[in-house]
Amino acid sequence: MKKFAHVYYSGRVQGIGFRFTAQRIAEELGVCGWVKNLDDGRVEILAQAGEDKLKDFLAQINSALSSYIQDIQTDWGPATGEFRNFGVRF
Repeated sequence: MKKFAHVYYSGRVQGIGFRFTAQRIAEELGVCGWVKNLDDGRVEILAQAGEDKLKDFLAQINSALSSYIQDIQTDWGPATGEFRNFGVRF
């Protein structure tokens, strides 16, 4: 069953390649959605895929960028199917 994860990362998460790391991992796993920097210094991700794939995606981001992440807020829900790929939003 496909789900979505709406995630906010805080810490020193901008200016370190966070968005492009997330995009690379998403493309490798076939996760759809987007990632963007927020004006308040956080990074926001909206991602859709099967639940196991999503959990793997988030775990890989956490592993690759753990030294920059201070806090993670995640909301889960059913996938809407509105995304066909994963991109960086500005």
